[in-house]
Amino acid sequence: MNAPADRVADRELRAEATIAAPPERVWSLITDVSRMPDWSPELLRMIPLKRGGMRRGQWYVGINRRKAVVWPTRNVVAVLEPGRVVAWDTTSSGARWIWEITAAGEGTHVVHRRPVPEKLTLVSRLFAPVFLGGSVEHADELEAGMAATVERLKAVAEA
Repeated sequence: MNAPADRVADRELRAEATIAAPPERVWSLITDVSRMPDWSPELLRMIPLKRGGMRRGQWYVGINRRKAVVWPTRNVVAVLEPGRVVAWDTTSSGARWIWEITAAGEGTHVVHRRPVPEKLTLVSRLFAPVFLGGSVEHADELEAGMAATVERLKAVAEA
């Protein structure tokens, strides 16, 4: 039996909020990957592998954790439009992680998305069922985690 169309592992995941802070503040928080673990329930650390800071083509190793399972991911910054969009491709899974911001009155509207442009990699399709409770279940957890991440970002930006 197949999962319903809205409960497939490679669906686009999404979380968004309007933050009562200027776009410049929100952008500086989003692009400071050393702060990402403060918000993300799954990410422990993002480690840059090349010099030059946040830029297109920059590589990061993400160290993730779900319960007792810890695993690395390789991430490459694919899109960088300062003040608007940053996205990185997680080459180990086939997912793209996107942050988009737009001015919204006195604040900032933030959209955090995770599409899978092609398909999940073989590694991801084998790893998630064995170590993460299933691919669809992990996608559900990721989407809930993205909502928590956006809410935590909002709290920090508005403080």
